[in-house]
Amino acid sequence: MDLGIAGKLALVTAATKGLGRACAEALAAEGCRVAICARTAEDVKRVAREIASVTDSEVVGFVADMSQAADIDRLVQQVRQKLGEIDILVTNAGGPPPGTYADMTLDQYPKAFELSAMSAIRLVHAVTDAMKVKHWGRIVMITSITVKQPIDTLLLSNMARAGLTGFMKTVATELAPYGVTVNAVLPGLHETHRLRQVAAKKGQTEGISTDDALAAMGKTVPAGRLGQPEQLGAMVAFLASQRAAYVTGTNVLVDGGAYKGLL
Repeated sequence: MDLGIAGKLALVTAATKGLGRACAEALAAEGCRVAICARTAEDVKRVAREIASVTDSEVVGFVADMSQAADIDRLVQQVRQKLGEIDILVTNAGGPPPGTYADMTLDQYPKAFELSAMSAIRLVHAVTDAMKVKHWGRIVMITSITVKQPIDTLLLSNMARAGLTGFMKTVATELAPYGVTVNAVLPGLHETHRLRQVAAKKGQTEGISTDDALAAMGKTVPAGRLGQPEQLGAMVAFLASQRAAYVTGTNVLVDGGAYKGLL
């Protein structure tokens, strides 16, 4: 299927590993020019080269910390100066630390919201004016299954990503007349560095190894296994495509059937 986005410029944040990298790879494979960012210059340059060599697409790395407002502003300016206006935005950021209500201190809440919600909100504000002028744009937010089905040990993520979902839904309605779609993908349990962190916390609580905790997590999924990052990347590429022009304001689960609700 031709997704109709060859030559479009995509920005994918926190894209040197896991779900972010999988999204960058999927978009580059569709012929997009791709800007990626991460906090470490060496990592982002290496990953940009690796993705470009596999896909034959232009991939450029930038250094930015998604918890820092100044970094986000600078990132968008640098992408514009070097590559042009952003057509496709995929927002992603490392999650806040796992823990329960009993574990958290009050100063951790605003930090979590800044990282997991405000980073995406700032990016959206930075790109939408140009998208509205072009009457074309795609925004895809990587959130989490937790916005529909909170996970007990991820209090901060439950809070911040649910708030971002409310923003997504409202903004999607306002931008729809301009040909700009705004959607979210909700990963369940995928084999990523982030999931290993969660598994390590679970293992400590239950007195088992991280690997055993990961295996137990996979068994809880109706599909019988953990997901692979590229499976989420494929969904993001579709939502960013011309084919998905009539899909907006939607939460798309990519979770192997883990979500148990009806809506």
